Amino acid sequence: MQFLHTALKRFSPRRPTLALTRRIHVQDRSRGHVHARALHLAPPFLLEDYTPRYQTLSSVDAAKKRSSAYAHLRNCNLCPRLCGVNRYETTGMCLIGDKAKVNVIAPHFGEEPCVQGHTGSGAVFFSMCNLRCVFCQNHDIAHQRNGQDLTPEELGDWYMKLQDVGNVHNINLITPEHVVPQVALSILHARDQGLKLPIIYNTSAYDSLASLELLDGLVDIYLPDFKVWEPATSKRLLKADDYAAAARESIKAMHAQVGDLCFTGDGIAKKGLLVRHLVMPGYEAEGAEIMHFLAQEISKDCFVNIMEQYHPDAHVGKPKRRNTKASGNGEERAEERRYAEINRPVSMDEVSAVRKAAETAGLWRFCDPPKHDGFSL
Repeated sequence: MQFLHTALKRFSPRRPTLALTRRIHVQDRSRGHVHARALHLAPPFLLEDYTPRYQTLSSVDAAKKRSSAYAHLRNCNLCPRLCGVNRYETTGMCLIGDKAKVNVIAPHFGEEPCVQGHTGSGAVFFSMCNLRCVFCQNHDIAHQRNGQDLTPEELGDWYMKLQDVGNVHNINLITPEHVVPQVALSILHARDQGLKLPIIYNTSAYDSLASLELLDGLVDIYLPDFKVWEPATSKRLLKADDYAAAARESIKAMHAQVGDLCFTGDGIAKKGLLVRHLVMPGYEAEGAEIMHFLAQEISKDCFVNIMEQYHPDAHVGKPKRRNTKASGNGEERAEERRYAEINRPVSMDEVSAVRKAAETAGLWRFCDPPKHDGFSL
């Protein structure tokens, strides 16, 4: 397991954060005074300060969540797969038992600017997944049982190291859908140890309402990746024909819990929903449907990251069979490739089509590259 002590130490010095500010004049009518103040964001999305949600849980609510987490491990129906197995004795679709298998824990600088900031996001990459995406961009982690088995208490102790040694902005739980009970228990343990950072639930959106109910009050930022829209597409590419229906219900529940994405004045996201969409080659029409859904059924103020970094990976482009000689003329028959329709990078025209659809639907908060030296707000 790549527990990166050196990475944690490297980024331990705190650096001053930059924020996009402008001065505005505010008149105090009662006294006739005019003074200047810094305005970082529109007030609905600006937080003066923030206390993580798990800090406000009562001891009774925390005990109830612990009891529920243990019960779910004994009869695992938390994700839409509904395996129903006893995780203390065997495994289901995800191939993970009662301990979470973790591949990497370290400060991460590959997230949105408002998530990673200057000192990084405290990334916890869980091994395996409850989906089987044929194009998985992290297939070496999500499709392989590599890493170290950690109890919830050991996992929570790593959150503390990320906070105290790594000085990260948040705890970023990546691909946690299949280990929600362990995640809930680890957050409660870390809270008792003095954790004070926001929790990010970085998910494929293939979650159930039961798992999100368990996480309610523990997670501050939901970061789902809404992948595809049509059941036929999700069945072929994700191996889950109910994916889009589950994602729609999950994202509605996430937004109901935490609302639209909000920041403190330093430009760091603290609470709310941030939806990603990885544009797929040839599937821009499905991306447009997703944008319409977000605008109409979630919020026109939904913060969206339309991503363009798709590349053929995992099973995409692998040969179906070896080259064979055609009879008679000795010419080689062309080698067929798996999932040939997505065996190419996405084009900028496809990305632009999804962005235009988002704007037409009324969305306006996008994760664009900053045009200044601060953060993209």
